[in-house]
Amino acid sequence: MSGLAAGAWLGAAEAPTKLVTLGLSPFLISLAMVAGVFVARWTVPTVLKGSGYVWLDLSEKPHLLIWAVVAGALWAVANTLTVFAIRDVGLSIAFPLWNTNSLVGLLWGWLFFRELRGAGLGGWAKVAGGGAAIVLGAILLAYASSHQSAAMPQRAAAGILAAIGAGLLWGTMYIPYRKAYLSGMNPLSFVTVFTVGELVTMTTLALVFRGGLGPLMEEIGKARPALFWLFLGGFFWVLGDLFQQYAAKYIGIGRGIPLSNTNQLWGLGWGALVFGELSGQGSVNLSLIVTGSIVMILGAVAISSAVAPANEQISWREAVTRECNRYGLDAARASAAAAGEDPLGNVTARFRWWDAAILLAAVGVFLVLARWAERPPIKMSVAWTALLVTATLALLIACGRLLWKRTKFS
Repeated sequence: MSGLAAGAWLGAAEAPTKLVTLGLSPFLISLAMVAGVFVARWTVPTVLKGSGYVWLDLSEKPHLLIWAVVAGALWAVANTLTVFAIRDVGLSIAFPLWNTNSLVGLLWGWLFFRELRGAGLGGWAKVAGGGAAIVLGAILLAYASSHQSAAMPQRAAAGILAAIGAGLLWGTMYIPYRKAYLSGMNPLSFVTVFTVGELVTMTTLALVFRGGLGPLMEEIGKARPALFWLFLGGFFWVLGDLFQQYAAKYIGIGRGIPLSNTNQLWGLGWGALVFGELSGQGSVNLSLIVTGSIVMILGAVAISSAVAPANEQISWREAVTRECNRYGLDAARASAAAAGEDPLGNVTARFRWWDAAILLAAVGVFLVLARWAERPPIKMSVAWTALLVTATLALLIACGRLLWKRTKFS
């Protein structure tokens, strides 16, 4: 459920990046989204658990701080590449290409964290077949995109490479995820530090590639009417990423990431239904795009259906023991956290006055940006937008209730 909810919210988060078609810089768009991410990543954990819980969890596992910062840096670069990809080949094409991150995550999960060790022939057959389907789907979509942008073949090639590069970085980003959860860290704590790497990296990229602070501030001023939508996209991304983190924690990156990659369907929905990206396409191109998307989704389903048998779960526990021995942690406590228990549950209700201040500051930022906001001059279908938003909210409520009932957001 967490993986499926992640797909919906990660898909919705990419919709504001369509503003790149209005001439906004990909670096500016990514920086504004990361700023929204920064606000959300401090606000949501504070609301759900309180800052005292987060700080105590971090203080018990200081070795994971650098890993969280590195993961945030990888995310920032990958997110910038996705904006270039959307500009060059469109949202509905770029999405499936960067979703090859599931193959990268699958490799790292097997290599470093003993996932699929002891899964048996049936499990490996599902994973290998699903991986082949994802690659085939990506090839079909890349071929379709080269025809879609035939007038500018060099730009289409750059968009394809940007999307694949984003997939490689995002797939590698899951290594710190898994290390954190094998050590018993709460996803809400991990993302709080994660955002520091995002913001520092993205600010550095924007300053370097936009010519310094002065030109960047001037560009931000000109883009003021669009900042609210970009911040909102960052906020959506945090909700999707939190669900993705819980999926990675409870079923591993080899299975959780393919499930969250159902964001491809949502991206195709936003691109094709809301923004009309596929209008005017020939029947051959449409067939390739639809077929490629379906094949990739079937591959993700095959991978995620490879349920971990008893032998593989033993292998997972060995990985937990290894991490705990390496960093001097309590293996029994880490194993309990991986099963959904909350070792720090006794501090959950310890909210402080500054928790309210953090929440009010976040709301204030969005209210100010909302006053400046203007409807972007992009053709959109209101009916399809309403339908997709309703379905996305329904998944948020359903999965949020399930997580609270089963784990208390541990």
